[in-house]
Amino acid sequence: MTLYVGIDVGGTFTDAVAVIDGRAVRGKAFSTKDITSGILAALSVLQQRLGMQERAFYTSVDRLVLGNTIVTNAVDEQKYAPVGLLTTQGFRDTLRIARSARTDERNPHAMAPAPEIVARRRIVEVPERVDARGNVLVPLAEASIAAAVDKVFAAGAESLAVCLLWSFRNPTHEQAIARYLDAHHPGVPYTLSSELTPVYREYERMVTTALDAAVKPLVAEHFDQLAKELAARGLQQRIQIMQVHGGFLSVEETGKAPIAMFNSGPVGGVTGARLLGQRLGRRSILTADMGGTSLDAAAIIDGQLRVLPRAQIGGLQTSLTAVDIETIGAGGGSLVWVDGRGVMRVGPHSAGSTPGPACYGRGGNRPAVTDAALVLGLINAGYYLGGSVPLYPEKAREALRAEVAGPLGLTEEEAAAGIYRLTASQLANALRKVTVNRGHDPREFTLVGFGGACGLFAAAIAAETGVSEIVLPRNAAVFSAFGLMHADSVFSAVQTSPWTFDQPAELLEESFQALEERARSWFESEGIPHDRRELYREADMKFAGQIFEVTTRLSGDRFGEHHKDDLRRRFIADYEAEFGSGTAWTEAEILLVNSRVRGIGRTDSQQILDDTDVEEHRVDRRQIVDPATAELMTVEVHRGFRTVGKAKGPCLLEEPDTTVFVPARATVEVVDGGHFLIRLDNA
Repeated sequence: MTLYVGIDVGGTFTDAVAVIDGRAVRGKAFSTKDITSGILAALSVLQQRLGMQERAFYTSVDRLVLGNTIVTNAVDEQKYAPVGLLTTQGFRDTLRIARSARTDERNPHAMAPAPEIVARRRIVEVPERVDARGNVLVPLAEASIAAAVDKVFAAGAESLAVCLLWSFRNPTHEQAIARYLDAHHPGVPYTLSSELTPVYREYERMVTTALDAAVKPLVAEHFDQLAKELAARGLQQRIQIMQVHGGFLSVEETGKAPIAMFNSGPVGGVTGARLLGQRLGRRSILTADMGGTSLDAAAIIDGQLRVLPRAQIGGLQTSLTAVDIETIGAGGGSLVWVDGRGVMRVGPHSAGSTPGPACYGRGGNRPAVTDAALVLGLINAGYYLGGSVPLYPEKAREALRAEVAGPLGLTEEEAAAGIYRLTASQLANALRKVTVNRGHDPREFTLVGFGGACGLFAAAIAAETGVSEIVLPRNAAVFSAFGLMHADSVFSAVQTSPWTFDQPAELLEESFQALEERARSWFESEGIPHDRRELYREADMKFAGQIFEVTTRLSGDRFGEHHKDDLRRRFIADYEAEFGSGTAWTEAEILLVNSRVRGIGRTDSQQILDDTDVEEHRVDRRQIVDPATAELMTVEVHRGFRTVGKAKGPCLLEEPDTTVFVPARATVEVVDGGHFLIRLDNA
């Protein structure tokens, strides 16, 4: 017997999936503030549905992969552990100065400063200096280290970030600080920029280092508690954590650089969508993951995840390599309100799981998107989450009446329809950001929608963006958890190593060999078999005079002089794929800035397994409010639709953990054993 478990902790629900000998079982529970309680509750649902005793369940788990929100929440809410920063003398205000321009706001009085990670009183300078070539100009004395460390701890720091100028060229001084901390302050968490992100751009490197140090105590506390709880119940396998770059690492490796867990849950969904696209023969995919708190959108182009070499996190520029995901605060639990101009707004604040939307009857009195869907009749109050969570339509109406319909002079149905259309418009904007704003035509993509709330809005956002084909996976409500189970182990190492084509190829080869040695050590430490190991070389390159780089993959195992022309052609092709045909500045010199090696340990479960839990088909009819017109209409409501195969809109497909709305002038059919394929007539 083999038992794999994937867990995705969202803002409202914690999703869990177990695959045991080819049989898939799903479970949902409300997320909790301490995260661990929500995880245990979701695992308890799996255990009960499998009919296993608690001890037998946990001891039988062969693999447990987790995507969680602890780092994402800390960054979004700016709730960090008290972190201190040691930096080079004269550079105390690098984080405050940032990149000067704050936002695209044209009114200078309305510009906001960059979010604060480290309080200025906990930023301490040390007298040292290394030049751009790595030569030591001002040595760092141990007495200076001791004085700086004492000062930063006196200011209340519980963890330390160390980011010295040009340390990525020569890490000697950062390493000296690390040795002092290990000797005199053992157990205090710290992060060295030269180990975490040894790349140029001092501000981005400092932000990344500070964020990592700021979340380390939070992550350590969480995982210590989670590991103890799971071990006490009998779990014998190591927990594997999804990373921002699209693969997972063991919990031990994750603890060394926890900032890489940012957006780990949504990355699982994008990974699952790529695998599903391969299975269905679709290589250009848009993903829309809509849960209770937010929507996460991403684009998969030619079967590959789009990865950014410098991801933006919480409004801050970092040097992290991350899957390109656009997140907006619009989910089923997003609160609806009327601003001071008398304009309806949706999000970004969410009702969460507690108290939740008004219709939950858990004390919430402000309307959310779910309340609007219930008033429209799109959601069956007696069949929410398969009937396990009762809903109260009158509470939804009361909240809508008090907060939206009354102030705007609308009926409750008109207000609900307006909320639906506004939500769909905001969701469509997220898809445009990962397509139109990146130079891609959304009409050329298939939309893969998942998350518990996406089925209600997938057709509307597809129509607004011009997408004509939608796939809703059979396990849409817990699809990110499925994706986590099917992800690979991924290790990424990067180093700034400036190189131009008139320099010897051997210089670049030396840089890649050093990075590959780190990747091979990781393969050994993780126990990844040789037949599942893959190594890829990448380079961040640009034309001379430009600010930003484009990432290009190298061919071959060893870079020699005869590979230069191929690398030049690859970079120009990647550049024009990003910015448009003919945009390459071919007369300019090409600069290679960063060398990167990605080590991949392929998972042994690459198939998205069938879910055998299928209801017998039945058809009812229900009166709903058309979201497009706010007029009443009667639609067919299907349960167990997978046994039927095809229908025309308008209709509703009710699943135990999600509902799909198929509008007029659309068709839906079952493909590949259970996925819903919706085709729209966008003419």
